Amino acid sequence: MARPRRIVLVRHGESEGNVDDTVYEREPDHALRLTATGRRQAEETGERLRELFGDEAVSVYVSPYRRTHETLQAFRLPPARTRIREEPRLREQDWGNWQDREDVRLQKVYRDAYGHFFYRFAQGESGADVYDRVGAFLESLYRSFEAPDHPPNVLIVTHGLTMRLFCMRWFHWSVAEFESLSNPGNAETRVLLLGKEGRYRLDRPFERWCTPEPYGPTG
Repeated sequence: MARPRRIVLVRHGESEGNVDDTVYEREPDHALRLTATGRRQAEETGERLRELFGDEAVSVYVSPYRRTHETLQAFRLPPARTRIREEPRLREQDWGNWQDREDVRLQKVYRDAYGHFFYRFAQGESGADVYDRVGAFLESLYRSFEAPDHPPNVLIVTHGLTMRLFCMRWFHWSVAEFESLSNPGNAETRVLLLGKEGRYRLDRPFERWCTPEPYGPTG
């Protein structure tokens, strides 16, 4: 099995929805674009990624949303060494289709009280639902490692919640641990590094907004 030396997770750059939540009433979430700031953030991250990967090949998986595709394009990775696959299972948490701003704000209050992992948006998904599809994607990713010529780098361009749930699934974090962590900033990365002992470690932790409060010893 040719496991990659590093798996890089990246959140998309700042989008129109990050600066104006009224846009969700006029545009579908998947169609929102990067702002000028978001493009600059992505370009700066791209510089660091090109330096990190050097002359090595990269296997890229990108969420089907416009803002993640625009983020990936801004990285300017060399086409000859980059294999790109769109992966719908890496999409943003579904909050319903056309969104009523006040209703979503109220539901976010409910979610904060109920818990981000378990609360399901009306006509949308819970964090647990996203966890399940991220788990299904990981099974496919593991199988791809069986190819003897698998690239030494994997790049996943996705969304903040999906990044946290990917790491939760990979490192077997508890729900309480997940609930205590904040999303990364726009165009921020987290890197899973393969150690000499054959185990991956996270290059830096997610910020905590509270202390985990597990229900039992598995927390």
